[in-house]
Amino acid sequence: MENTFKSGFITIIGRPNVGKSTFLNQVIGQKIAIMSDKPQTTRNKIQGVLTQKDAQFIFIDTPGIHKPKHKLGDFMVNVAEQTLNEVDIVMFMINAVEGYGRGDQYILDRLQNVKKPVMLIINKIDQVHPDELLPIIDLYKDKYDFEEIIPISAKEGNNVSHLLNVLKDKLQEGPQYYPEDQVTDHPERFIVSELIREKALQLTREEIPHSIAVVIDNMKEKETSGKLLIQASIIVERKSQKGIIIGKQGSMLKEIGMKARKDIEALLGTKVFLELWVKVQKDWRNKESQLNEYGFRSDEY
Repeated sequence: MENTFKSGFITIIGRPNVGKSTFLNQVIGQKIAIMSDKPQTTRNKIQGVLTQKDAQFIFIDTPGIHKPKHKLGDFMVNVAEQTLNEVDIVMFMINAVEGYGRGDQYILDRLQNVKKPVMLIINKIDQVHPDELLPIIDLYKDKYDFEEIIPISAKEGNNVSHLLNVLKDKLQEGPQYYPEDQVTDHPERFIVSELIREKALQLTREEIPHSIAVVIDNMKEKETSGKLLIQASIIVERKSQKGIIIGKQGSMLKEIGMKARKDIEALLGTKVFLELWVKVQKDWRNKESQLNEYGFRSDEY
């Protein structure tokens, strides 16, 4: 009897900073979603594609569901909530270290209307004692009728293969949506801009909040050297933030560019010449026109 091929769309939802992007990068095997220890790092739906010989998983990493403070926040939460009824399986991820919080209840309330299977994924189990897991499982069991409850460590890879096997069992027979060597549906320009934003977030620490956007102005091969020329603008909201991003005698901007270039070269498999500028767009997170220009289009969700 011929083996059937299974496929499906799986959304990963949860509070900010529970490890959704770490999980996605772990299963895909390369970085397609940026990671930061700051919450609300992911802003758009990131689709990661994992293809096995008998199945294709299309994972959707969503922004963390949180109480919005500006139009960008509204956009992020809307993106996350929109995916709930568009997929085949919902993975609700929580952080074993932080435990239950009001943000989790907010998500659980929204899951009441979801008709798809919902699995509880308890992440970061490498950071807690095994004895601490049972009370967490019991607490969440009483709050929602989960299809499965699976503890994992996305960072270390613990129990991730088991989770994939469980997901595969629940997927229906379906087509191969993407070529087997494709790992994301996002264009290279988007991933490149995200890698630059990740370095800016990581290197500036608490000094720069989420007022950063990155716009790719140009990507083309340089005829003289054969290197890929990438020109990008880092958008901030205030002049003081521009000074922080540039750093003393341009030192911070240089380091952001150097670290981002390494990741971009690894992603694209080619040598890159990266040019960065910093521009101030006051209060861009609350302006519809700026949000659209920087790729946060509410009409697409």
